[in-house]
Amino acid sequence: MANTTPLVELTNVSKRYGEAPEGGSPPILSDVSLQLLQGESLAITGPSGSGKSTLLNIMGTLDRPTSGTVRLEERDVSQLNDDQVAHLRNRLIGFVFQLHHLLPQCTVLENVLVPTLANSGELSTEDPKARALRLLDRVGLTERLTYFPGQLSGGERQRVAVVRALINTPKLVLADEPTGSLDRTAAGNLTQLLVELNREEDVALVVVTHSQEVAARMSRRRTIVNGSLVDG
Repeated sequence: MANTTPLVELTNVSKRYGEAPEGGSPPILSDVSLQLLQGESLAITGPSGSGKSTLLNIMGTLDRPTSGTVRLEERDVSQLNDDQVAHLRNRLIGFVFQLHHLLPQCTVLENVLVPTLANSGELSTEDPKARALRLLDRVGLTERLTYFPGQLSGGERQRVAVVRALINTPKLVLADEPTGSLDRTAAGNLTQLLVELNREEDVALVVVTHSQEVAARMSRRRTIVNGSLVDG
């Protein structure tokens, strides 16, 4: 029987930056509720400045809501201290950003292995280097192991970033405009890769995107409108 316990659950989450007097600017997120099961894929769309990245950062525990509750594996994040939150994040979540944030002085293989340095081998039963080599082969980068980021194409750098996000065997991958800096062909290839890895690794996938093509590939789609999350 499929697990119906939410991996991620947001309840009445609002976010406001700074002090807003009565009648001032509305919160960037207002009363957002969302559940995500392991293995699901979700696209979050909306115009620039609508709060998509803010919502992703709250889901990923990189930011905290002004009000409301965030639960990961049924644990209320607000009840955890910073070290506990960091441990939960490292154990559960992988991130892919529009700008790949690869270390320019490190090779492809070294970049992929960076997240494993902080976990003392506790997050995966698979040897980190063996998993890195297997995933890099899966995304067609076996011939690029010793290359540096500056020697790769944009699409190749993003594929490295995807593998890096998966190296610690996360249950959730959060991707913020992962195709935003790619041409249409590379964007399509990366989207296909994310969809396939979502299925193969049984990892929940949330993609923030402006692209209708990317959004259409996810199993669910929500849009931020005036700070609220709506269907469509």
